[in-house]
Amino acid sequence: MNVILNVGIVLITFLLMEGVTWLTHKYVMHGFLWVLHDDHHNKNKENFFERNDAFFIIFAGIAMSLFAAGTFNEPWRKLIYVGIGITLYGFAYFTVHDIFIHQRFKLFTRTDNFYFRALRKAHKMHHKHLGKEKGECFGMLFVPLKYFREELNRKK
Repeated sequence: MNVILNVGIVLITFLLMEGVTWLTHKYVMHGFLWVLHDDHHNKNKENFFERNDAFFIIFAGIAMSLFAAGTFNEPWRKLIYVGIGITLYGFAYFTVHDIFIHQRFKLFTRTDNFYFRALRKAHKMHHKHLGKEKGECFGMLFVPLKYFREELNRKK
């Protein structure tokens, strides 16, 4: 029973991270920390790293803090599984956003999947806005239905 609870905590945390990502992206990255996120929308092709990469460090720090709190405090042991959920979401985010969508590493270059086409389109719509205002599609894994509909109509 304990294993099921722990796996459930990981899965629920992973799913909730999409909401955290949406809120953070809309109100923090496109808000008071735009100074870190700006170079992601306005690329400097000379540098591999972006100031925007600091957000990976911030979320990794949160996950590591949860691992430490759960490891060294018996009553908080379940926080380890929250940290695992955040870490898995971070890995998924890195894989989908940085590798698949932005091609920071040349992998998955010929993927032609219904979901991934809709995901790319939604992200492209997000990046059509170079400033911090008037943004759209702030999530990462959950794509608005209109992009799935567009993909369905595209194939007809």
